[in-house]
Amino acid sequence: MEKAKILVVDDEHLIRWTLEQHLGKEGYEVHTAESGEKALAMVSEISPHLMLLDNQLPGMSGIEVLGKVKEMDKDVIVIMITAHGLLETAVKAMKLGAYDYLSKPFNLDEITISIKKALDTVSMREELRFLKEQQKSHFKSSNIIGKSRAIQHVLEMINKIAQSDASTVLIQGESGTGKELVAKAVHMNSARSDKPFMAINCAALPENLLESELLGHEKGAFTDAKTLKKGLLELADGGSVFLDEVGDMAYAMQAKLLRILEDRTFKRVGGVKDISVDVRIISATNQDLKKLMDEGGFRKDLYYRLQVVPIYLPPLRERKEDVLPLAKYFIEQFNGEFHKDVKEISEKAREFLVRYDWPGNVRELKNVIERAMILESEDILLLEHLPIELVSGNLPPAPSAAATGFNIPKEGLSLDKVEEELVRQALAIAAGNQSKAADLLGVQRDAFRRRMKKYGLM
Repeated sequence: MEKAKILVVDDEHLIRWTLEQHLGKEGYEVHTAESGEKALAMVSEISPHLMLLDNQLPGMSGIEVLGKVKEMDKDVIVIMITAHGLLETAVKAMKLGAYDYLSKPFNLDEITISIKKALDTVSMREELRFLKEQQKSHFKSSNIIGKSRAIQHVLEMINKIAQSDASTVLIQGESGTGKELVAKAVHMNSARSDKPFMAINCAALPENLLESELLGHEKGAFTDAKTLKKGLLELADGGSVFLDEVGDMAYAMQAKLLRILEDRTFKRVGGVKDISVDVRIISATNQDLKKLMDEGGFRKDLYYRLQVVPIYLPPLRERKEDVLPLAKYFIEQFNGEFHKDVKEISEKAREFLVRYDWPGNVRELKNVIERAMILESEDILLLEHLPIELVSGNLPPAPSAAATGFNIPKEGLSLDKVEEELVRQALAIAAGNQSKAADLLGVQRDAFRRRMKKYGLM
């Protein structure tokens, strides 16, 4: 790990020397400057992580140096050293961006503790910044995989909505189609991306708990409310709240949600004060909300309020051209995660993946690829690697025995063609399981695999 670079700026030689020796023993790379002008030159030269800056300097004052340093590099941590009792200077320094201030005379332990706290704080800040950037990259709309017209339309909608001021978005689609991924893409591609994205599943919580989670509660609002708690709406101020399975929200709670959408205000449970928030509410459901509304299970006014900007995610069976790109994307993902090196999908496996209807949609496809890559170690994904319960009911019927033509016709017959047909039949009967297919033909699995390779069946 790189040593933290500290620049000590003080016009007294003894103080510079003492701090240089002490901080060097603490493991820091220490540089010194006796004036503000030299300090500014060194900031450009060495890019210090932290600066110990005395305010009483010849020429430029420490406060002036602080202002210029922050213009040059706002990430440099500055700890000001001021004369005892000059509180006004200390306050001014903090307003200009100083991390801390110490009064003379100081002791070395005090300096060491302040430096360590400052560097730890900045390290955490940088780590959080890295994680946010990583999350932004992961949930970019370009990471939603698919070449179908339907998905291209979804991507267009995501980008338009993200750049708009739309305060409500409704995502509809079957379970497993990727509604939360779309919600995060809307958030991460918008001006709200630096603010929180808070998600809650409306179907997973009873009404009273859902209300408390969304709105928060005051201390003493109910038996277990020992302290004040801010709800997700309050915590997400400036960002987005994702209401998954909004169609399962209780009717009474729907009325409260409608008020929030219309007024952007709410009261905590047990509270009397209106709280204003600026949030984008992204809802999702796998239900037909219009049908639910017609049956009386969903409020009409809320339905029309949510429906302003809708996104429809089609099921995977309606966009078969996206299956193989998705499968390859998941293979790459799990190659990294499981330290595997699967390079391709066999022709038979590709045929099955495209033919299968995927009732569990993208989630099911991801789970199938993950399971295959956990259990298998070959560099090609074969039909037999896929779950037998999926494959067995979805292979085409086995060719009839007559197709092998054991009665040799007068014009002759290719032995390779007969063998190839037998290998195909055995695979079909064994639902793609190579070991079982080999047993049906009375050969070893390795010999059977050689024949599969010979006839291009893997």
